[in-house]
Amino acid sequence: MSVIPPRQRPLQQFFRSGPMPCPYLPGRVERKLFTRLVAPFATEVNSMLSRAGFRRSHDIVYRPVCPTCSACVPVRIPVADFVAERSMRRVLNRNADLTMVEVPAQATGEQFRLFSAYQRKRHGDSDMARMTMADFVSMIDEGRLETSVFEIRDSEDHLVGCILTDRLADGFSAVYSFYDPAQERRSLGTYLILKLIEHCMLCEQPYVYLGYWIEGSRKMTYKARFRPLEQLGRDGWQRLPEPA
Repeated sequence: MSVIPPRQRPLQQFFRSGPMPCPYLPGRVERKLFTRLVAPFATEVNSMLSRAGFRRSHDIVYRPVCPTCSACVPVRIPVADFVAERSMRRVLNRNADLTMVEVPAQATGEQFRLFSAYQRKRHGDSDMARMTMADFVSMIDEGRLETSVFEIRDSEDHLVGCILTDRLADGFSAVYSFYDPAQERRSLGTYLILKLIEHCMLCEQPYVYLGYWIEGSRKMTYKARFRPLEQLGRDGWQRLPEPA
């Protein structure tokens, strides 16, 4: 990935959103600092801001700047030191019949049907559960950089999982994942991250970025299982303490 000299980059404009209900912690309000990714430097800016704790959605990269809360903690997996715990090794063995293929980030009807089933089952009260095919196309296609979709298929070529991923200068960002909610025994959410870690290792890149982790949030609990895990704080990226 090429690096653009700082003097050649245009000034990046940042904006702050108005207050909105927090989607993770009931009764709290969130605000976000955000900017748009604009060619020709969008890929580099995405990498730089990911290292600074931002996340991408469509052509926007954002970070929470809530005035009374700092619960959202950016986290990433240093893949060279990652060790799969016993339950994760069981997930890999349980899904030995699955294959992962990297495809271009172009939305398909097959992906949308799986996405819709996942949202209805896992997040039925969210705005994402009401997304149309046009909305899904926008999610996949808008803001594409060095972006791809990793598809997981079974032995009969049925699509059972997807993870939308950005290639960064120092690894991969897991933008969004979804999977067949009817196959709970497979633990497909964990499997998708494990396979992305494997891919990151093969590409000799150091990090998988997982977005935000919130201690005590049920939706975020799975992220803390990937150890070691680094968190971004005032002193930069540091290891998240191991559980007692």
